[in-house]
Amino acid sequence: MNNPPVNALRPSLMAAVDKAIQDAPGDGCRALCLSGAPGMFSAGLDVPYMLSSDDNGPASLESLFELVRTIAGSPIPIAAGITGHSPAGGAVMALFCDHRVMAEGDFRIGLNEVEVGLPVPPVVHHALTRLVGENRAADLCMRGALLDPRQALEIGFVDQVVDAEQVVETAIAWCQSLLARPPEAVRITRTQARAGLVAAVAALWEGNLRTMLDAWASTETQDAMQALMGRLAAKKAGAK
Repeated sequence: MNNPPVNALRPSLMAAVDKAIQDAPGDGCRALCLSGAPGMFSAGLDVPYMLSSDDNGPASLESLFELVRTIAGSPIPIAAGITGHSPAGGAVMALFCDHRVMAEGDFRIGLNEVEVGLPVPPVVHHALTRLVGENRAADLCMRGALLDPRQALEIGFVDQVVDAEQVVETAIAWCQSLLARPPEAVRITRTQARAGLVAAVAALWEGNLRTMLDAWASTETQDAMQALMGRLAAKKAGAK
């Protein structure tokens, strides 16, 4: 992903990632690595863009849900090379990948949607629960907690933590380790292992999207988003 400065998720970027994942098997790819820029995997949905028109918010949410469905249903493994910060939408993408390699350092990952007045969708909560367990997932989501790499590794949010410059290399090595094994055996085992995740996406997708669209339109969420914009503007002004 390459959308400077923070790989914020706009519909155009999400559509490009979605298409790349869908096209990969036909292009002969047997596994994928989804990565970001050094220090920033993705800061999540592009809030200023979402607030810039009445249509951009719903379009962004719909694009994210489509991308999640594509990642979850990919017929080939996807390793997330989490090259830095990965809050909200960045963490969501990583959750639906097969394997997560995160950069060591002063970075954070987590589902902090409640901070801006958005509920964590049940399908995303399911994906997190699959990795960290029910009680811990509930706590993390309700608090909007952001974890450092070692905390994330300790609870199973990510699978590996390595030096920042080795993230993509390590993620690709994990893919290659799968490809070195009998392919049909790996395919069947992976399908079985991800069946619950794929089923949850299929069952919950439409209702989750409707809930998120309703939440986006609420006064609480719009007020929280505007407050976030104010904090970002103040931070930017202070940095000059």
